[in-house]
Amino acid sequence: MTPTGLLGGSFNPAHYSHRHISLFAIEALGLEEMWWLVSPGNPLKAGTPDMAPLAARYASAARMARRAPIRPTAIEARLGTRYTADTLRKLVRRYPKRRFVWIMGADNLAQFDRWQDWRGIARRVVIAVVARPGYDDGARASRAMGWLRHFVRPAAKAKDWTSWRPPALVLLHFYPDRGSATRLRAKDPGWHLSHSNRGLRDRLTRRPLP
Repeated sequence: MTPTGLLGGSFNPAHYSHRHISLFAIEALGLEEMWWLVSPGNPLKAGTPDMAPLAARYASAARMARRAPIRPTAIEARLGTRYTADTLRKLVRRYPKRRFVWIMGADNLAQFDRWQDWRGIARRVVIAVVARPGYDDGARASRAMGWLRHFVRPAAKAKDWTSWRPPALVLLHFYPDRGSATRLRAKDPGWHLSHSNRGLRDRLTRRPLP
């Protein structure tokens, strides 16, 4: 079983915080690879006016992942899944030789109870939460954490996650830089115009982007 991390997001655009968090999680959890799931459309961000096309967001992720054990993919567009719970069900069946851990920031944990079938997600895969400045208190006080706190495992044992039976949650103590896609878009609203989708192939499926 190949230990593989999953980091989902819009990547609108991908930035160094995505890379730093991923490299930290790879080391902390003993992963062989991290997959960046570039979402065709986040249900919680529906109608976002400055959402760039999928091809541009994938291209930014591919550029940011260079020379690292990080594999960007737009596989959700091919699977036809909109919700993480559905994506995980299909990935687990499609890749039986991989053991997946879901990586999320503390900001996502704070709203995790709004996700479709969030308890089902927790029962399917181990979850690793990466601290994010300004969000930790809200995450710990969230409705989801009220349920998940019974399944918290010690951070010192994080590399043992493949032996844990979900639900299992580990809180990784890391303080990333404060880079954000929102700031990058504010600085350069037309960032996606510099990304060409010509010849783009998904690094996981090896097929042209849909």
